[in-house]
Amino acid sequence: MTFELSLSNGTHSPPDGHRLFNGQGQKNGMIANGIADLRQPASKPLDCIILGMNSGTAMDGIDCALVRYRQESPEKPLHMELLKYDEMPVPQWIKKPVLTMLRETQTTPSLMSQLNVKLGIMFGEAVMQFCAKHDVAPRDIDLIGSHGQTIWLLSMPEVGETRSAFCLGEGTVISAITGITTVTDFRMAEQAVGRQGAPLVALIDGLLLRHPTKWRICQNIGGIANLCVIPPDSEGGLDAMVDWDCGPGNMFIDNAMRYFTDGTMEYDKDGEWSARGTVHQAIVDKFLDTHKYCNHKPPKTTGRETFGDNEGQAIIDDCLAAGCNKYDTLATITRITAQNMVKQYRQFLPSFNIDVDKISEIYMCGGGARNPSIIRYLKEQLPLAKIRALDETGVPSDAKEAVSFAQQGLEAVLGRAALVPINSDSLMPNTISGKIAPGLRWREVMRDAMAFGEGRTSLPTVKEMVVDKPYNGWKVMQDGFE
Repeated sequence: MTFELSLSNGTHSPPDGHRLFNGQGQKNGMIANGIADLRQPASKPLDCIILGMNSGTAMDGIDCALVRYRQESPEKPLHMELLKYDEMPVPQWIKKPVLTMLRETQTTPSLMSQLNVKLGIMFGEAVMQFCAKHDVAPRDIDLIGSHGQTIWLLSMPEVGETRSAFCLGEGTVISAITGITTVTDFRMAEQAVGRQGAPLVALIDGLLLRHPTKWRICQNIGGIANLCVIPPDSEGGLDAMVDWDCGPGNMFIDNAMRYFTDGTMEYDKDGEWSARGTVHQAIVDKFLDTHKYCNHKPPKTTGRETFGDNEGQAIIDDCLAAGCNKYDTLATITRITAQNMVKQYRQFLPSFNIDVDKISEIYMCGGGARNPSIIRYLKEQLPLAKIRALDETGVPSDAKEAVSFAQQGLEAVLGRAALVPINSDSLMPNTISGKIAPGLRWREVMRDAMAFGEGRTSLPTVKEMVVDKPYNGWKVMQDGFE
């Protein structure tokens, strides 16, 4: 897919029909004949292209989603189209040091400072590699929304601790490498208004899955598993969502695969190892019955600081001591992830007056959703709910989080508050939802952002989104689903 046409005079033209923020078919303040157009219409529609980026807790890849957003006015539905999605590799020169540091939890201020810059370089280079691979001109991208790399998430501090989020990948470095205005640090921005900083995907979950009459859950299984319940419009809809981090997703599974293969295998592809083993149910039950986080009432969020490699190794040791082979160990660890999700539904949804048996559909996303062992267990335990792939919405399940950070970058630049689940610690609208590192077109981007809804002191939260065209350029997640 091509987004830029190079002309003989060295200038560039956008693809047919593409308008940047100004919505007037202009680019970089120029009109077609190359003469600056100084006329400013009283109000302009929104039309922009944003690259969302995400590197998950497991550091198994850098998700890149190039998204076009259009909105005629602040009251109209937001239209989105995923133009291109890809996963760029995490270089080993940065992956191994980061995972080692997180496992050993010993470092220095000097190393942390350097790591922030190195991760910024990693993300910036990933942008340029993505653009080169897919023939996208960086100057055609209005914004980057980068989640960064979560190093530590202290969302539920103990007495004497301060709630904080540490996501590295310096935005100014990304902006300097790419020339594109970059928005980062979404988690800290949420914590600044009294929330926990995770999960951050209710915005996209709700907009993709709202329905007039059906109760739906979006279940993500990344390094950490998280859920979002979207009630039907008749039961409050987007204004009544609840979400939280369930607990371990792929993190324990990936750690076990690295352990048993001396690092040659990063994950259990298609759940092949877990399918060959026998679950040691007593180990599963003991872990879920006694783990503090798994039994903590929402709101709650977690990460590698709670479910990291050291915790995973303890489960491996328990399995080996009980006589499990490597396949039994993978089966047991995979069951912990699957059984805990069902536990979260049955133990905590009733406290929000949500009847689990009324859930019509569960939409799966994240790498763990491709594990048949997990899907089979969910279908067995929740027979009244249809287990579906988020791909059915037109957005690939693997791309969802990167798409979410693209939209969060948009909302930050517009100063527009996003949806807030009702079980959050604070319901304060957040119009300062990230840190912005200006790029080469910063003044143009902000001029056109301010022209959208010009004259207003605030913009209404988006509650309706239209996926203009389903994205078919990625591997569809479908095996084992309804």
